[in-house]
Amino acid sequence: MESTKKLAALLCSLTSQLLALLLLLFPSSSPHESANPSAASAAASSFLPLIHHFLSSQEIAAFLTASSRKRKRTQLPDIDSHPARDRRVSELDRVAAVGTRGVDSFRSAFKMSSSTFEWLCGLLEPLLECRDPIDSPLNLSPELRLGIGMFRLATGSGYAEIANRFGVTESAARFCSKQLSRVLCTNFRFWVGFPPPEELNSVSKDFLSLTGLPNCCGVIACTRFTLVGHETLAVQLVVDSNSRILSIVAGFRGDKSDSQILKSTTLYKDIEERKALNSSPVIVEGVAVNQYLVGGRGYPLLPWLFVPFGDDEDESFESRREKEMFNATVDWMRVSAARAIGSLRKWGVLSMPIGEDFKTAVGFVGACSILHNVLLMREGGGDVDDFIGGDDDNGNGHLIEEHWDLFGKQAADARLALAKRVAQFKKS
Repeated sequence: MESTKKLAALLCSLTSQLLALLLLLFPSSSPHESANPSAASAAASSFLPLIHHFLSSQEIAAFLTASSRKRKRTQLPDIDSHPARDRRVSELDRVAAVGTRGVDSFRSAFKMSSSTFEWLCGLLEPLLECRDPIDSPLNLSPELRLGIGMFRLATGSGYAEIANRFGVTESAARFCSKQLSRVLCTNFRFWVGFPPPEELNSVSKDFLSLTGLPNCCGVIACTRFTLVGHETLAVQLVVDSNSRILSIVAGFRGDKSDSQILKSTTLYKDIEERKALNSSPVIVEGVAVNQYLVGGRGYPLLPWLFVPFGDDEDESFESRREKEMFNATVDWMRVSAARAIGSLRKWGVLSMPIGEDFKTAVGFVGACSILHNVLLMREGGGDVDDFIGGDDDNGNGHLIEEHWDLFGKQAADARLALAKRVAQFKKS
């Protein structure tokens, strides 16, 4: 039975990744809609045999999973003794009823609408069930497993409270919470993976229309979460203009600077080795400008990373005005990163010192980041639109001078050219 469940989980994971790819290929409100139906149909036709294969695989996975469920599952505690409640109620309705007792709404308990919860449960079902402890299977429905995990992330409630609410043991509550994070971070990390060139073109077009800055592929920022015991966890993320997370790196101790964290990441290495942000440059004011990110003063000025100008008393009035407009534009763009960070901090488990070991805390941050993007895709802005504020930019610009000899003229010339372009954009 264990091998059957693992096969089902594998097939489901492959299918889920294919469906996520289709969302990227056809990013309209529905996978079946497109602004250009004939073009979408032509583009999709070559994928149909592969889609059919994977959908058939998903049906097989569902069959294998269903045939393996010959055990009796733990049921949720009764929520009402009235005879009318004796009729069979769906697991989803029961999870909703138990989860929202004493809570304002379904969204307050699980951070999402009931329809998104049901969609997510269908996506994760075989994966949530495939790795129970060998000697003591939990015998819990996927709806209950997801409900427990989401309640932990959404509210930050302790395991004793969760166990009492959902009628399970504390060890089961702990397992389901960690298992949800493991499943998301292992099987769906591509939802926060750095985009391919085609998708980055769309990101840069959005920034261009909003700011006049061409070839910008994201905003980079770093924040820190506190663990019980005063240890901190540093998290670096890159976002687009809609606060969608394009890349996230967690797992660094919070005593490192933003620049040190950046240089320790695979993203930094990939960009330096031209494996990312490697599309053709654009010419701005006679200067070649490669694809780039923008960030706060805690980061160095690099050919692919632009930060605000520092003070320079010797510059002309016109040059100073251009730099001021560029700085104001970068600060405005960084609000999208601040909103994403604020949205993450609204997850209950991240809104307070995290009472977990470091590795589990990293998993919770990763899971909340993936779910952040899922909710943007499924439900729009929500908490992201409600938050306005600054990120953890604690730099003072000294890194620009520190790295001047290494990267000076190329980065400086490109930034000056972009400052002139911003000034032109604001005048138009």
